[in-house]
Amino acid sequence: MDVITSDMKRKTVLITGASGGIGAAVSEYFAQAGARVIMHYNNDEEGAQDKLGNLVGDGHFAVKADLSSRDSIDQMMNEIFSKVTAIDVLINNAGIYDEHKIFTCGKEEWNRAWDSIMNVNLMGPVYLSYLIINRMADRGGGKVINITSRGAFRGEPSAPAYAASKAALNAFSQSMAKEVAPQNVFVYAIAPGWVDTKMAASSLQGPEGDSVRSQSPLNRVARPEEIAHTALFLACEGSEFLTGGIIDINGASYLRV
Repeated sequence: MDVITSDMKRKTVLITGASGGIGAAVSEYFAQAGARVIMHYNNDEEGAQDKLGNLVGDGHFAVKADLSSRDSIDQMMNEIFSKVTAIDVLINNAGIYDEHKIFTCGKEEWNRAWDSIMNVNLMGPVYLSYLIINRMADRGGGKVINITSRGAFRGEPSAPAYAASKAALNAFSQSMAKEVAPQNVFVYAIAPGWVDTKMAASSLQGPEGDSVRSQSPLNRVARPEEIAHTALFLACEGSEFLTGGIIDINGASYLRV
């Protein structure tokens, strides 16, 4: 694997949703760059432990939390800070996607989808960022990278709560970038399109797979490693003036003005 030459040695990074897909790839990239990696998971402990065991270097560990619960996040942070003194990079990657078409789902299903998606995709990262950014500011700086989505710009008709959560996370990223830059805390968003992950497998392997791939002139979707490569670049010294930026990784499948 080809990774960016970086200054990640002696850095500690917390990656949410790290048991598979983008999060697992990001964990691997940062470990190879010399960072100490904290891998968050919720339900897939087996996957997290398996990925953890394959990371190069030492000092890595996994933590469990339900990101829809502030109490669970508090417990996770207590566990983390019993083992480390600081988090240098936070990557808010965890997210969920559920279809909830307005004309085909009932009121309870509609409300449940909005509550669960907004809590995990937005309110969890917002609260976690609040806790960690304050610590970063006290220590002289840090970086926050939020994984959002192309859907924030083009819309997701079958999953409007997903699109709304990612659009709000973009806005939160830019608001924080302006607020915390004087404390040397830098905040970015990465907005992928389709990515070849387990969550996307049923669509990519199904009848619509060719149509999805053809959205990009490259006639494919992103690989998780391509998202990880960009995250590592943003975490390295030299990318500070990109703070507030939203980096599109969608293979020119959607171009915003």
